Amino acid sequence: MGDRPWLTIVGIGEDGVEGLSPLACSAIVAADLVVGGHRHLALADSLIQSERLAWPIPLVEAIPVILARRGSAVAVLASGDPFCFGIGSTLARHVLMGEYVVIPAPSAFSLACARLGWSFQDVETISFCGRPLEALRPLLQPGAQILALSADATTPAAVALLLASWGFSETRMTVLESLGGPAEKVSTFKGIQPDPLNLMALEVVGGPAMSLSAGLDEDWFETDGQITKQEIRALTIAALAPKRGEVLWDIGAGSGSVGIEWMLRHPANRTIAIEARPDRAERVMRNALALGVPALVVKQGRAPEVLDGLTPPDAIFIGGGSSNPALSMQCWSVLRPGGRLVINAVTLPTERVMMQRQAEWGGRLTRIGIERLEPIGPMQGFAPARTVLQYRAVKP
Repeated sequence: MGDRPWLTIVGIGEDGVEGLSPLACSAIVAADLVVGGHRHLALADSLIQSERLAWPIPLVEAIPVILARRGSAVAVLASGDPFCFGIGSTLARHVLMGEYVVIPAPSAFSLACARLGWSFQDVETISFCGRPLEALRPLLQPGAQILALSADATTPAAVALLLASWGFSETRMTVLESLGGPAEKVSTFKGIQPDPLNLMALEVVGGPAMSLSAGLDEDWFETDGQITKQEIRALTIAALAPKRGEVLWDIGAGSGSVGIEWMLRHPANRTIAIEARPDRAERVMRNALALGVPALVVKQGRAPEVLDGLTPPDAIFIGGGSSNPALSMQCWSVLRPGGRLVINAVTLPTERVMMQRQAEWGGRLTRIGIERLEPIGPMQGFAPARTVLQYRAVKP
């Protein structure tokens, strides 16, 4: 092998070996083991000279087999660009950078943009392979262009039904099948089941679209009344100051509005919602699905007892149960350095706890009063909501 890395990750398209570079072909020919899906192995069949391994189910079971061949020449086949919703990122977590080389082919997204005349930098991308369809919801913005990898032949029809249920039935859907191969087909979706190897191109028309700002109207949420009001929620998200990839604990989640809006700020953000009542815990999950953040995790139980063992948070919001001094103490102890603790209070016992925490940890106390115009008989007047005392502290 000389100085060549032992692992080569080769992107292969539907045109098979004809689309491979000489370097990719030589890596497959020289490999002692070639790993890939059944389709990939069939596409590269004429080049494979030795042992082959089809991906098992679950796929991760093949990782130890590949690592056991460290030092031998191994080629892993992937669709198009291995690092575009592909196996590349999974393998890279298990080997050092100098141990592998990647020879990519054009991704399905790149090929789709070339066929449609779309600018890749302006396109939203998503994959439904092993992922819920509801994650599409936040991407449905006016005029958006979305490329979505289908899980199988049934995905376009299922997405069309969802679009109609959300009010986006006028959205144009183009289905692109077997891109780059002899069976390639690009057509407007008419309800006919396409080839299992397909992706969808959506040109969004309709609505309502979700606001990109924090503070969605309460009408977006299913609730029994236990919800952080729109204006307070916007201020709460600002106080929590979400950053990409951070984890929030939403304690006393109620309807889940704060945790959901935290995840809507960036697709990599995560929320663990803690809710004592089973009916509300189920409602949080329904809201998360409806608003396109199906990865939200709901932990049903009473804090602080259920907090042990959870992923350490970058931010914590306590909207219920904060009158218990032990809760804020435990939260502060597990909060990552630089993490933010935000507590909203409407009762005197909770305010007393917050005053004590502010004296111990510093931070900021803010009194928030909201009044909304409401009818008073035949006239109108401003009705005040409950005043909220908000505590925010950043852990050193």
